Amino acid sequence: MIRKWPFIVCVFLFFAAGCSNGYHRFVSNYTFTNPNQVPDYSNPDHWAALPSKWDPSDSVPAPLRQSYQPDTSADVFFIYPTTYTDKKRTLGWNAPIDDAELNAKTDYTSILLQASVFNEAGRIYAPRYRQANYYAYFPANAQDTLQALAAFELAYQDVRTAFQYYLSHYNHGRPLIIASHSQGTQHAKRLLKELFDGTELGKQLIAAYLVGMPLEPDWFSSIQPCITPMQTGCAISWRTMREGYKPPYIAKETFVSTVTNPLTWDAGKPLADRKENKGGLLLNFNRLIPKIINAKAVQGVLWTSKPRFFGNLFLTSRNYHVADLNFFYLNVRENAKQRVLSYKEAQKSK
Repeated sequence: MIRKWPFIVCVFLFFAAGCSNGYHRFVSNYTFTNPNQVPDYSNPDHWAALPSKWDPSDSVPAPLRQSYQPDTSADVFFIYPTTYTDKKRTLGWNAPIDDAELNAKTDYTSILLQASVFNEAGRIYAPRYRQANYYAYFPANAQDTLQALAAFELAYQDVRTAFQYYLSHYNHGRPLIIASHSQGTQHAKRLLKELFDGTELGKQLIAAYLVGMPLEPDWFSSIQPCITPMQTGCAISWRTMREGYKPPYIAKETFVSTVTNPLTWDAGKPLADRKENKGGLLLNFNRLIPKIINAKAVQGVLWTSKPRFFGNLFLTSRNYHVADLNFFYLNVRENAKQRVLSYKEAQKSK
């Protein structure tokens, strides 16, 4: 049985990371082909973000450029969310990695607006992978369920293969952050469980930002939830909803998901006023909006009041999934840098 984790594809133009952000004008930049359809991670084209080439993850919002000082001693492995949302599944159950329009959409939405959060904390690696179609989360019958499960498995195997290539060719023992959103988090959780949890590799983990999907409290045996802002080797998770709202699929969960407040990062401080929000980022990449939203960690979710920005009158959705990272852009950015510094200080004392 596939759990139906709703992903609001285009709730509202001002902040939907999955919606059109003018990405169509970049489609002609994606001319590579992949004849056998199997990703080759020795090929830079098969990465949405790679330190050896310029890509949208390298972008820095205008207000931050003067003070921008990237830390190149750490790495960030980012797994992007579902961007293949065609209801007819024109490309099949899994998206190919050489579809120009889909790659432009991925790079100029998720990679630009989400992966860039981490570009001051480390060098960003984001593999292209044969992501499962959004509607694989909603199989109509038993046959569709089997196809959907196979689609998610194929997507995960690409992510795992990419990560193993990264380890063999790029990592060289460097500390790293695992960051993800939505379908990306589904795969990141499994990757961490198989390769990091209770292993030597786990000692290189700065933190895992597992956003937009639930994190079961017993998912890991050794990796603990992050309960303080500077803690390392731990996991962070939240799902953003309008205050008072719990979707039926969350109400039916048999566990209480780990929830981190991305304004306080402190399990002892579950509530934060909007004045603690240093800046959210919507579709205008060069505009940070301070005090855009508050945050309250409750049973299994992160509740917020209605965000404050020009045009919010038209925002009626109570599920803020698409803005899980964007609403807290600057706070997440600063926290990732702090955890890198904390990790390095801890290593010096050993």
